[in-house]
Amino acid sequence: MNKPVELQAVALTGAEAVVGMLRAHGVEAIFGLCGDTSLPLYDALARLGSIKHVLTRDERHAAYMADGYARVTGKVGVCEGPSGGGATYILPGLVEANESSIPVLAINTDVSVSSRGKFTLTELDQRSLMKPLTKWNAVLDRSADIPRVFRAAFEAMTSGRPGAAHIALPFDVQNGPVDRGEVWADPTLGSYPSRRTSPDPFFVDLAAKLLRSAQHPVFICGGGVVISGAENELSSLAEKLSAPVATTISGKGSIDERCALSVGVVGSNGGTPETRAVVDAADVVIFAGCRAGSVTTERWRHPAPRRARVIHIDVDPAVPGTNYPVDVPLVGDAKLCLASLNEALEGVERHGDLSFVDGKKREKFEKFDALAASNESPIRPERMVLELGKSLDPDAIVVADPGTPCPYLSAYYVVRGTGRRYFSNRAHGALGYALAASVGAHFGRPAVKTVAVMGDGSFGMCAGELETLVRLKLPITLVVIANAAYGWIKAGQKTGYGGRYFSVDFGVTDHARVAEAFGVKSWRVSDPFQLSGVFRQAISAGGPTLVDVVCQPLHEAMAPVSEWIA
Repeated sequence: MNKPVELQAVALTGAEAVVGMLRAHGVEAIFGLCGDTSLPLYDALARLGSIKHVLTRDERHAAYMADGYARVTGKVGVCEGPSGGGATYILPGLVEANESSIPVLAINTDVSVSSRGKFTLTELDQRSLMKPLTKWNAVLDRSADIPRVFRAAFEAMTSGRPGAAHIALPFDVQNGPVDRGEVWADPTLGSYPSRRTSPDPFFVDLAAKLLRSAQHPVFICGGGVVISGAENELSSLAEKLSAPVATTISGKGSIDERCALSVGVVGSNGGTPETRAVVDAADVVIFAGCRAGSVTTERWRHPAPRRARVIHIDVDPAVPGTNYPVDVPLVGDAKLCLASLNEALEGVERHGDLSFVDGKKREKFEKFDALAASNESPIRPERMVLELGKSLDPDAIVVADPGTPCPYLSAYYVVRGTGRRYFSNRAHGALGYALAASVGAHFGRPAVKTVAVMGDGSFGMCAGELETLVRLKLPITLVVIANAAYGWIKAGQKTGYGGRYFSVDFGVTDHARVAEAFGVKSWRVSDPFQLSGVFRQAISAGGPTLVDVVCQPLHEAMAPVSEWIA
């Protein structure tokens, strides 16, 4: 093993300065894939040796790993890749992170500055490629600019609404000189949110006045509550107001879902008629760290515009008022906004009647329990969720891919505790996210069990990373829901197009045998009576494991997706 080298020269190379700047911001891990243009950077990482490098099998999954790492640690996730295809492959992960307000820094090395415009192999315009899809991006032209550019990137990623950044690092810039004295940073910019903003006291007072008169206030919390670490402030305020707390999928973890005030997930993906009814009964809706997008509101129908008064809390001033008329906009960090409301409502203690909320939750889970008790084959998705939940400790991390896993786990997997214990890639919903994101989550929080749940469509897009799990001996459990179809689209074709199924079915794959070929301990389960025991074995095993569950196809199931229920 190479020992870390501490260089004493006055001047560093650009590549050494990059490593120094990452260290100065508290970066401990970087996910990526090697390439010709990255040779100086890799040599610096090897010689300086203080940052763990996780070799991935493609750049898209490197970005997803950085995303998962950032979500569970509250730190910036860092990924890297070479020029050309490395830049185009890494882009999907940056788009997801940026739209989900997750700070991920991507470093793509590039052809030399002196080689630009000469039809150089792998040359492309990284600045133009990345600019519309990241919060901040830069192309370095001089090695001397490395410290300044990296400081700017970290500040942009972690302040205001967090987001993704991209830096293009040319080959000759990696080899050029950098003054050692310029390699410094504010380490607080390595975590997020780094520069919290408080709401205007005038609007806090208006919101407090509205809440004092509210009879049936309801919170709808998005990912901004978890990102800002505002769970305690939310709980305190909700208890004062005796106000139910609903969440988006990204907002799961804002409140312990065992709590009497917890409604669960609302919206067209993971919401149910019962959770919708709680939203519809509100006379004041408090959107907290939530953009009130199409999924959360079922295309802006629940809550119905102007039926309830609206208080909208968001760190981005462009969000309140975009989709709903807002009575009170509270622009600022969710933690500080909720803390200000708590202070303004000091002494208020309402003992509201929660029987309606309790009744609706009971209705929801009675329907779920009836389906989960089924001993039919193929296995019902509800049975899979029930048995998985019973097999996991409360502090486990569950990552759900889109398709079948997301609506079922979002609706029925009960998060026991607060913080980031469950997440999915809800901004763009690309298949193949969960496996890689679970790797990042494991590196971020190695002491807890991490489980990735995916459909077989997703499995086909990420199977190469099974080698990464085996090579690194990662104790991650993968669950594949196998039904040999792009189930979400097939269900949409059934509901909206009279069951005219077209180009959505693919061949049956024994995913357990595929995983075994990589060296993953695996099980294929078609009998629901075996599911509980297999989950316990897989979760308690020391290395990577996979459970291939032959499931009822999504278009035949009773999925918690409003347009299909209707």
